[in-house]
Amino acid sequence: MKNVIIFSLLFAANFLSAQTVFGTWKSVDDTDGKAKSHIEIYEENGKVYGKIVKLLEAAEATHCDECEGDKKGAPLEGMVILYDLEKDGNTYSGGKILDPADGSEYKCFIELEESDKLKVRGYIGFALIGRTQYWYRVK
Repeated sequence: MKNVIIFSLLFAANFLSAQTVFGTWKSVDDTDGKAKSHIEIYEENGKVYGKIVKLLEAAEATHCDECEGDKKGAPLEGMVILYDLEKDGNTYSGGKILDPADGSEYKCFIELEESDKLKVRGYIGFALIGRTQYWYRVK
């Protein structure tokens, strides 16, 4: 009986964690289809952030040479690239995302497409003008 309870609790915890944007995600580039990094999405002070925790083999750079300000030339691993998002129904929006390839920042929203598939949309002005990537949960 004790084993059944422990198994049930572990199953419930795993199911609930899969229904959230929080956790570690594998970013897949929308232009070449290659996985570039692992990004940890977390909450801090009521807002949602994402930082690069691991660069993968297909990553083309290790530093943000095109960034401006304090991020210029900074290592990509550990860099916060998704910030100030707030929950808005089933999506998180109102924040920005940094494209380390060219140093540009865009308005952003994220939402779960499936429990292990995250839609990440960066845009200028209106959400219709932008790019979408799909990130996949790292297990």
